[in-house]
Amino acid sequence: MPLRSTLRPLLKKHSGLFFNVLFIVTVLLGVGAFQARNMLPTTEADIPTLRGPLLRGGNYDLADAGNRPVLVYFFAPWCNFCSASSDNLTRLRRLRDEESLEILVVALDWKDHEEVLSYANRHDLDLPVILGDSKIGQDWRVFAFPTYYVLNSNRRITRRDLGYSTQIGLWWRTWLVN
Repeated sequence: MPLRSTLRPLLKKHSGLFFNVLFIVTVLLGVGAFQARNMLPTTEADIPTLRGPLLRGGNYDLADAGNRPVLVYFFAPWCNFCSASSDNLTRLRRLRDEESLEILVVALDWKDHEEVLSYANRHDLDLPVILGDSKIGQDWRVFAFPTYYVLNSNRRITRRDLGYSTQIGLWWRTWLVN
């Protein structure tokens, strides 16, 4: 019984901390679920089409991306949270090569080409940037920025979220996707 007599005071001393941490984690998970309630579901349903002109010329069609997983990141050039997390996309590219993960950036709610180009240059975005429109935003249920979806190689949504995400958070969400 020496183990029991040692653990009891320890548990009594730190039970407040444990319950506080549990409460904070529960609140964060609840807020995340509440925020994601209107996003596209993570089911076997088909995803909307995603095609449009690229910022630096040419066109992009998600259907032509091959059978690798895709991170689709929706942003607005005026969004401060987008600015804070855009650099994490570039860092994620260094961790995950193009063969293991396609990273696609979609600009929404922009005024002109120069605004998006300035944003991309300011954040060193060396990724495909689609100049999206309101129809893409509606089809993909983008109601806040940044919004992102992780698609597996079968083009099914496996993860979804909105708001700021760290480099580790993006890596974690894209890690186990086939």
